[in-house]
Amino acid sequence: MTSDDGAEQRDRDARQRLDLLAGASGYESARAAKLIEAFMEKVRVAGPPAVPLRARTLDGHAVKTDKQGWYIRNDHSVAVGTDGQYYQLTVPGGWQARLKGVRLRPTPPPLVVGRGGKDGETGDLKDFLDRTLAGQVRP
Repeated sequence: MTSDDGAEQRDRDARQRLDLLAGASGYESARAAKLIEAFMEKVRVAGPPAVPLRARTLDGHAVKTDKQGWYIRNDHSVAVGTDGQYYQLTVPGGWQARLKGVRLRPTPPPLVVGRGGKDGETGDLKDFLDRTLAGQVRP
């Protein structure tokens, strides 16, 4: 085996790992989307009401957004919009974002919110959604 053969094999292996990771991530997001669908059905019937969502810029300023929904963490860093999409509420932005607000883009929902974060800041998406339904997350 030449060094070129070894490099080609490493490239193939790396591509395969990326493909497997993308597949697992897609499966996780699909399962998480089902949890959000169930949340949306429950929240429409029993509340709490949706609120205008605000985001926080990387430098710490709160800004208006173009969405309404429900915060699912008390630090207001994550929300579910009335459109059933999952939103991360930390955004880049400068003075223009502070004046005009920002347009949020949905992100694929995870099954574990805050994965890799500190204890108490991470957990199952279902638990975060249930706390929101129970009124335990302040608007």
